[in-house]
Amino acid sequence: MGYRIGIDVGGTFTDYLLLEPGGATRAHKVLSTPDDPSRAVLQGLEELALACALPPAEFLRRVEIIVHGTTVTTNAVLTGRFARSGLLTTHGFRDALQMRRGVRESFYDNKFTAPAPLVPRRLRLPVRGRIGHDGAEIESLSVDDVDAAIRALESSDVEAVAICFMHAYANPAHEEAAAERVARRLPQAYLSVSNRVLPQLRFYERSSTTVLNAVVGPILRRYMENLQRRLAGGGFTGVLRVMQSNGGVACADAVAALAASTLLSGPAAAPSAGLAAIEPYGGNRFITVDMGGTSFDAAMIVDGSASITTSGAVNRFAMALPAMDIVTVGAGGGSIAWIEHGLLRMGPQSAGADPGPACYGRGGERATCSDANLLLGYLSPEYFAGGRIRLDARAALAAVERDVARPLAMDPIRAAHGMFRVMNVNMASAIREISVKKGWDPREFPLVCAGGAGAIHAAMIARELGIRRVLVPRDASIFCAAGMLRTDLKHDFVRSHASLLGGDAAEHPRLLALLETMTAEADAMLGSEGIAPAKRRFALWLDLRYLGQYHEVSVEVPLAWLQAGEWDAIRGAFHERHDRLYGYSLRDEATQVQLVSLRLAASGETGKPPAVHEPLGGADASPALKGRRPVYQPEAGGFADTPVYDGERLGHGNRLEGPAIVEKVTTTVFVPAGFELRVDALGGFLLQDQPMEARK
Repeated sequence: MGYRIGIDVGGTFTDYLLLEPGGATRAHKVLSTPDDPSRAVLQGLEELALACALPPAEFLRRVEIIVHGTTVTTNAVLTGRFARSGLLTTHGFRDALQMRRGVRESFYDNKFTAPAPLVPRRLRLPVRGRIGHDGAEIESLSVDDVDAAIRALESSDVEAVAICFMHAYANPAHEEAAAERVARRLPQAYLSVSNRVLPQLRFYERSSTTVLNAVVGPILRRYMENLQRRLAGGGFTGVLRVMQSNGGVACADAVAALAASTLLSGPAAAPSAGLAAIEPYGGNRFITVDMGGTSFDAAMIVDGSASITTSGAVNRFAMALPAMDIVTVGAGGGSIAWIEHGLLRMGPQSAGADPGPACYGRGGERATCSDANLLLGYLSPEYFAGGRIRLDARAALAAVERDVARPLAMDPIRAAHGMFRVMNVNMASAIREISVKKGWDPREFPLVCAGGAGAIHAAMIARELGIRRVLVPRDASIFCAAGMLRTDLKHDFVRSHASLLGGDAAEHPRLLALLETMTAEADAMLGSEGIAPAKRRFALWLDLRYLGQYHEVSVEVPLAWLQAGEWDAIRGAFHERHDRLYGYSLRDEATQVQLVSLRLAASGETGKPPAVHEPLGGADASPALKGRRPVYQPEAGGFADTPVYDGERLGHGNRLEGPAIVEKVTTTVFVPAGFELRVDALGGFLLQDQPMEARK
C-alpha cells in the first residue's frame, strides 16, 4: 500500500492529510495561490516529500490515491469570471434564464434585482421544435435553426455550449440531435446537455443548472488537465479523485464532464470526517462547522448522513443537482471589519491568502477577525502555524484602531472584542439556518468544530446556542482533507415521472422500469471506476408532494418498498418528513400524494484509514503546560493571566478546566471559563460546558 493524500483547496489555505502506509497520518497546510490553485497543490506535495525524507519524484511515485477538493468552479461563479458560453433552447423560451421563477427573492425590497443571466441574450438562441410533457414529438426539430445557431456561436468564439429544450427529460431525441451537430462543428467547445446533466422537470431549474455546468466546465477541465499534467510530470501514476457537492468522490474525467457537481466540493467532506471523529462517543447525530480563512460552513448530520438538497443556489443562480445541505457564510479568519450606519459588520469580504490579514505582514491593511483574535490574546504571535508565520501585533492594532475603534469612538481592545462577538453571532445564525429552520433543536446535538480558526470561536458559539458539548477533532484544521480520505465514490441519477402514488396499477411497472434503467447506469458507472459489485450500494429517494402543492419533498425509502408497491409505508414516510419540515402533515385517507421524480444515489465503498486509538493516561495535563499569557475572558470582560498548553503533548485522558489556551501547530483552542476540556482516544478535544450553578 502506498501513500494516500486528501487535499482541500481553500480561499486562504490549502490543506493536506497524508496517510502513510503504516497507518500514521501527517497534517500540513500551505497558503493558497488563487491565481493558479495547482501551484499551491504542488508546493504542498513537495513539502510533504521533504517531511518524509524523499525526493519529490520518488514521493509522488509512491502516492497511491489523491482525493482533491476544489473551489475552482465556486470561485468562477462568485467572481463572475466564467467561460464565454452560448445556449440553444426551445423557440419562445429564450428569456427563461432572465425571467427566472418570476418571484422576487426579497419580497419587500422594491429595488431588489436579479443578477444578470450567465448567458447574454444575443447568445441565447431559439430553436424551433417541440417535445410534449409525455415525450411525444409535437413539432420536428429545425435543423436549419440549429445550424444557424452554431454559426452565430462560432463567430462569437464561445468556449462552451449549453442545450436545453422543453421536456427533454421525457424524450432527449431533439437535444441529442442538436448536440451531435454542435460537437461536429465546434469540437473544442465544452458541451452541456440538459438530459445528461439533469433529466428532470422544471424548465428554469434545469436550464440554470445546465448553463452553470457550461460556464464552469471549460475552467474546471483546464484546471484538471493542468493538475494531472503537472502531477504526471512530477512522477504521479496513482488515482486522482475529486470531491463532489453530493458528499461523494468521482474520478477526474467524470467531474470534468459534469463540472457543476463540484460547486460545493470542499465542504462536502465534513460529515465523513465528523463521523470518524465522533466514533469514541457512539453517536451519529451532530452539527459540523468548519471555519477557515474565508468562509464558515455548517451542516447537520442525522442518523449518519447529511441532508441532501436539490433546490440550492450558487451566488443566487439556481443549481438543482443533488448537493449537501450546507450553509456557507463569509465568516473566516480573514473576514474584514467594516462600519455601516454606525454598526459593526464582519465579512463577507475577506483578505484571503493574498494579501491576508494585517497581522500576516504580507501587505494587508484592513482589520480582520484574525487581527482581533491576536489582540485578544487567543493567537500567539510567535507560534502561529507552529512558528512558520510570525504575526505582527502592531499592524493588527493599527488596523483595528483605524477601521473600527476610531469610527465607533471606543478602545481598540473593546473594538476587537466587538469583532469577536459579531463573528460568533454570524456563525451561530448559520447554524440556526441548518437546524432550527429545518425543525431540529441544536441543543440536542454536539458541535463538531473544525477549521484552522474554528476552535477559537467554537465554545462561545456553542454557548450562544445552548449547546453543551463541543468536539475539536485531532485533525480539525485540515478537517475536510481528512474527510476526503474517508469518502466513498458517489453518483446521482434522476428520472421525472409525475403520477399519483399507488393511484394506477399500470404505473408500477413503469416506475420499476425507470428504477432498473437508473440502476443499470449506476452499475456501469461504478464498474468503470473499478468498484466490485459487492461494494456497490444504492439508495432510493422519491420526490413527493400533496396533490395541488407546488414544491415537493425528497424522502428516502427502501428499494424494496417501491419494488413491492408498499404505498402506505411510503406515504407514512412522506407524512413524517413533511411534518418535520413544515410542522404539519395531511394524513387523511382522502389526501392524495403525488410522485414527481425518482432519484438513485449510487455509492462505491472505498478503503478507509484505520482509527488509531491512544492508550488511556492520567487526567493530569500539567506536563503539557508551556506557559501563561494575558488572554481576554468574555465572561470577566477583561484580560486574565491564562495557562497555555501544548496540544501536541496532551494525551488520552488528560483534563483541564477553563480559562485556558491549547495550541497546536495548525490550530488554537480557546477554553472559556466554565468549560472543561478532555482528550479522547483519537486525540480529539471534548469541551463540556458546565451548568451555570456549577460555575459559581
